[in-house]
Amino acid sequence: MGYSYLGFVVLVYLSAVVSGSTTTTGDWPIIAFDEGYTHLFGDDNLMIHRDGKTVHLTLDERTGSGFVSQDVYLHGFFSASIKLPADYTAGVVVAFYMSNGDVFEKNHDEIDFEFLGNIRGKEWRIQTNVYGNGSTGVGREERYNLWFDPSDDFHSYSILWTDSQIIFYVDKIPIREVERTESMGGDFPSKPMSLYATIWDGSGWATNGGKYRVNYKYAPYIAEFSDLVLHGCAVDPIEQFSKCDNSQESKSIPTGVTRTQRVKMESIRTKHMTYSYCYDKLRYSVPPPECVINPREAERLRTFDPVTFGDGRRHHGKHRRHRSRAKTEAASI
Repeated sequence: MGYSYLGFVVLVYLSAVVSGSTTTTGDWPIIAFDEGYTHLFGDDNLMIHRDGKTVHLTLDERTGSGFVSQDVYLHGFFSASIKLPADYTAGVVVAFYMSNGDVFEKNHDEIDFEFLGNIRGKEWRIQTNVYGNGSTGVGREERYNLWFDPSDDFHSYSILWTDSQIIFYVDKIPIREVERTESMGGDFPSKPMSLYATIWDGSGWATNGGKYRVNYKYAPYIAEFSDLVLHGCAVDPIEQFSKCDNSQESKSIPTGVTRTQRVKMESIRTKHMTYSYCYDKLRYSVPPPECVINPREAERLRTFDPVTFGDGRRHHGKHRRHRSRAKTEAASI
């Protein structure tokens, strides 16, 4: 079976369809935790609630926690509704991401949502990132201030991944589109990946370069996950053959951003994006080749942070170091 996913159709996660355990809300089938995921780490810091369809991940002084999909996928639509911890959350990192780092240690792919906690009185921030073929030396981060309180209620966060594009959604609104270009080469994720969700201590980098650390006086920190969607073709992690059967019930995956969605996406990016690697002159004297510079966006970011997005010279302090998990962070968080 081939893997050309331009205008591709992928299947509902088969074990859930066969067992009849899926429910639907909105456009996508929701599965119970045990139908699609397994415990990754954290012992009893992972708790399953509400008929097996809501998961609590806890960070305390002892450990964080996380879960991972039972299968690996080559392209698809992946989503969860997440409610983040409240109050003082500096140094706390909640991640919802795809990766194959457990199989490809030196040339892994990754697609990230990372939620970065903050000091009391300041909101969580959301960061997206993309790596392909171990290209961790080129951070492709974009960061946004959320336009709602993510600790007050559940909000959906989704990843669409095809062979030609990656789209990040918040509450079904696209906030970022990464198109595969010839200039990216192998830096575009192209190998099967698992889906992960974790909460962990990122004190060394997550809030103002590590200035504010996790304060366990406010622990436990609990991130809640529900409305779990795994809507893609599972593949053999070694042979990379599909387990999908075209005779099974299927649903088309969207192949792009509609005109209406693009208007909403541009509005959110204009109002809420605070960092884009393409404009970071501290890190890149010449933007990575896939970047298309928007003069209006460049000017807005330069006004927001004239050092990072202006002359590219830091007059005080030091450059950021590579953070844990072999990723690079932006020069200013």
